Amino acid sequence: MQFTQYHPQFFTATNLEWKPLLKEGKHKDIVINSLRFLVKNNGVKIYSFVIMPNHLHLIWQIQAGHERQNVQRDFLKFTAQQIRFNMQVSNIEWLKEFEVNAKDRKYQFWERNPLSVDLYTESVWLQKIEYVHNNPAQKKWELCILPEAYDYSSALFYHTAANTNNGDKFTVVIFQKNKQLILFTPAINKKTPSEKTGPCTTVS
Repeated sequence: MQFTQYHPQFFTATNLEWKPLLKEGKHKDIVINSLRFLVKNNGVKIYSFVIMPNHLHLIWQIQAGHERQNVQRDFLKFTAQQIRFNMQVSNIEWLKEFEVNAKDRKYQFWERNPLSVDLYTESVWLQKIEYVHNNPAQKKWELCILPEAYDYSSALFYHTAANTNNGDKFTVVIFQKNKQLILFTPAINKKTPSEKTGPCTTVS
């Protein structure tokens, strides 16, 4: 059995010039499907996430046999490509706002150099999970009143799993717009998540 060389990481990717590219549900779904592919192919484990209108936050861990820079590059490249395909059909005028004068691309959807911070301690891990889940409820955004009410987040899983007796390991099923998405299987002590964090459900 191979063990990963990477610590869990807090990862943030921002849309070009903070434009609200991810406000559209279809673009959020592209991100979800890409994460689903990475998990299914054992590229990453995802412990929490939130997709905001112009950025996303993840706590993920690159798995054995994969290089961090390759996973990050491929994730951002694939989502950018799929978003471009969608905009070429549905919103060609807005697509023009993402044209750049670069040698290696005609369009750019993500800012270069995404933030990636290793999480070495439990206290920092919990603080980042709290931050990820509370993002949509911040006064700046007010996308929901309670974190667990926001669709594109793992907050509900933490809210519900913290109050179950199914043991310490959970297989997470995210219910997002009536779609079942098996996303990750974290090993998290059920007493660990804060009740403030919180949409997903557990299955045995």
